[in-house]
Amino acid sequence: MVSTTATRPVTLLVRFMQWSSAVIVMGITSYFIHNFPKGQHTIYWEVISTMSVAFFLPAFVSPFMPNRLSMIVLPIDIIFSYLWLTAFIFAAQDYNWHNCAVNAPPGANCSIKKANESFIFLTFIFTFFAIGLEVMNLWAARRETTPHHEKHPDGQRAPLDAPAAANP
Repeated sequence: MVSTTATRPVTLLVRFMQWSSAVIVMGITSYFIHNFPKGQHTIYWEVISTMSVAFFLPAFVSPFMPNRLSMIVLPIDIIFSYLWLTAFIFAAQDYNWHNCAVNAPPGANCSIKKANESFIFLTFIFTFFAIGLEVMNLWAARRETTPHHEKHPDGQRAPLDAPAAANP
């Protein structure tokens, strides 16, 4: 049985890794934009990472208020998982399929580009994991707050009180 006691710390760890990876992508991509020519992929990474840093913040509170926030956080995770997957595909095409030195942005060090690609992937995978954890946390919270009713076979029910003592 999964409980919120078990899912909360794991969810918070994944949320922290998700958010910090997006912050690192934002920092590396901002460095690219500031120092090198801008390309479509570079602008895409900057927009997605900046939006993620803002939109991922409510997710830090959702493990403690799943019934209120999960319906907001879960769609955000689903949408951003596709956006981050697209960002990773762009990075993989730029740095692994073609010559790394001449692609997005040209002139930047390939090791920094590969680091950016790695953190883009990490943001995607942690967002993907967060979807599952958010569903598990919501399921566990609803299971813990829903009253459990015992069912008795053949319409019999348990006695309502202790047996009466016989009068002498």
